[in-house]
Amino acid sequence: MLSFARPLSVPLSVFLSFCLLLLVAAEPLAAQTADSGDTAWLLTSTALILFMTLPGLALFYGGLVRRKNVVSVLLQCFAITGVVTLIWTAFGYSLAFDTTGMAAGESGLHAFVGTFSKAFLRGVSADSVTGTIPEVLFFAFQLTFAIITPGLIIGAFAERMKFSAMLLFTGLWVVFCYVPIAHMVWAGEGSFLGDLGLIDFAGGAVVHITAGTAALVAAVMVGARRGFPHAIEPPHNLTLTLIGTAMLWVGWFGFNGGSALAAGGQAAMAVVVTQISPCVAALTWMLIETVRVGKPSALGFATGAIAGLAAITPAAGTVGPVGAMAIGLVAGTLGYVAATSLKFRFRYDDALDVVGVHGVGGFVGIVMLAVFSSTAFGGSMVDLNIARQLGVQALGGLFTVVYTVIVSVVILKVVDLVVGLRVAEHEEDEGLDLTQHGEVGYRDI
Repeated sequence: MLSFARPLSVPLSVFLSFCLLLLVAAEPLAAQTADSGDTAWLLTSTALILFMTLPGLALFYGGLVRRKNVVSVLLQCFAITGVVTLIWTAFGYSLAFDTTGMAAGESGLHAFVGTFSKAFLRGVSADSVTGTIPEVLFFAFQLTFAIITPGLIIGAFAERMKFSAMLLFTGLWVVFCYVPIAHMVWAGEGSFLGDLGLIDFAGGAVVHITAGTAALVAAVMVGARRGFPHAIEPPHNLTLTLIGTAMLWVGWFGFNGGSALAAGGQAAMAVVVTQISPCVAALTWMLIETVRVGKPSALGFATGAIAGLAAITPAAGTVGPVGAMAIGLVAGTLGYVAATSLKFRFRYDDALDVVGVHGVGGFVGIVMLAVFSSTAFGGSMVDLNIARQLGVQALGGLFTVVYTVIVSVVILKVVDLVVGLRVAEHEEDEGLDLTQHGEVGYRDI
């Protein structure tokens, strides 16, 4: 009897295997999903960074000005938050982080700025993912950086710029300065400074160098306060300033730790070095004060701490504790010189020391990370070419300075033509609280 069982078994098995492969291939790939731990950490970090501006920076600056200007400074921080949020939602986020048309090594228009494809968060839903977090959370996280950067600048022209001028300057500056620099550094492959190899973990160039440079330009173009430098009153409420310092310090853990965009070892080390650097910088500042004037001051400690925080920002993802100590030491020393000597020698009235703290601190961190990111100095980067990276970091920092100077000068000239930059002399004497807002921070009973 003829049997067909064996001859048919081979083609049948092949057929079944082929069908199985077709089913597997036809099954859609699982959608990329957000990691719950990373998402929780970035939600926390986003809240911490907004806390840095509201109320941290507002109170820090509010305590430093004279009592007749405290409401104006607080309101400026709140108003900036509103203006930047609307710009970021409308098109700022898209121009900063959209990668359409970008390719590694190519230097066309989109190496410098993105497109409008994600304007008003078009195409971004609650299910959209960037890396391991929801894209809408990445949008919110980056928004907080965009808010605090122009907020830092107001310290340079505090007590004398018109509120309308400040609002117009903020809107134009975010669009034409902050957004392009953020894109050039952080937009990924095909971004101008990113392809150059610039390391800027959490905003040494994007936040602090841009803010410090724009602050210097604004201080010069708006002009010094009446009575500068000999008849300027001291801060009216150091208690507020110290409370604001504490809030900024705590919030900075989200600023730097959150920039890892994940809840892992890099974020943990970023938090550690973010604690070390300001401690070293603050103690350094206080020690120099003690030697020079005989007494350490609370204001000196607070200012030194912020300088150390600004300096560690670009390096927090790649340096270790030794690097954090070195960066804090240099930031505290150079920040003190810039805030107490340079501005008086060159007679620019940087009212709340934005240039000395953020500009100098940001540049210190951008440059020094080229050395201390190497594993040879306790960093995390293996086989780092220190000499080459020093050149890249210095070039990236200088490019940021030059670009920011040009854009800030043009914007301030436009603002001056449209609404005028500065309040009248009698308004400055009376205080911006009353003359700009019809309110006062304190009522005498």
